Amino acid sequence: MAEICALVAAAGRGTRAGLPYPKTLYAIQGKPILVRIVELLAPSDLHPTIIVSPDGQDQIRECLEAAGVEAHLVVQPEPCGMGDAVLRFDQSPAFANAEHVLLVWGDVPFIQPETIAALVRDHLRNNNDFTFVTRLVSSAYTVVSRDAVGHVTGVVETREKGVAPQAGERDMGLFIFRKAVVMNVLREELSGKWGLATGEHGFLYVVGHLAARGLRVTALPIATELDLVSLNSLKDVQAYV
Repeated sequence: MAEICALVAAAGRGTRAGLPYPKTLYAIQGKPILVRIVELLAPSDLHPTIIVSPDGQDQIRECLEAAGVEAHLVVQPEPCGMGDAVLRFDQSPAFANAEHVLLVWGDVPFIQPETIAALVRDHLRNNNDFTFVTRLVSSAYTVVSRDAVGHVTGVVETREKGVAPQAGERDMGLFIFRKAVVMNVLREELSGKWGLATGEHGFLYVVGHLAARGLRVTALPIATELDLVSLNSLKDVQAYV
């Protein structure tokens, strides 16, 4: 069976949420978000790799040890964007054996196990190169574009385009992809790599480049309302605490 290694992007410092610690450690119903995520990833990978900030690594290590969770921690020295964070995976002991990477943002507390299972199943069964979970919403900060026959052609980040969020199909921060294919694209100097608004190395721009190269890219519109919840500010999760 193909080797799947999980990767959690958890280098956010919690500043925007007004927290004095990494936001992925925020406890919801008594359990830190990161612990929730790691437990959900266990059927695919019992020892995920977690990308952390220099300031947050000790707090995250202590949290995981207290929860009895084992993981590989890799430091992202500077907050240079999600693309840069994903590239840091090559510093993990898990990197060499990984064929597919199951990537999740570290601030999504309520991903449903059925959503992850369906994503992995579809990706492997259809021999995809890149698969991600989406949902149709009334206000999307990231908008999936498709051609006339429904094939994914890219993902537009409204912030980088300088446009207001709009109705459409959005991602939720859950992906699985072939390691070699995506890591190579992330290393190339391609259009959309550097955010116009942030100056950071993005991640979602790779979707359009993979599709343009004729690789198998699939967006699964199976996300639930709970899957979409993310912690950007504390009000985003207050109803669930």
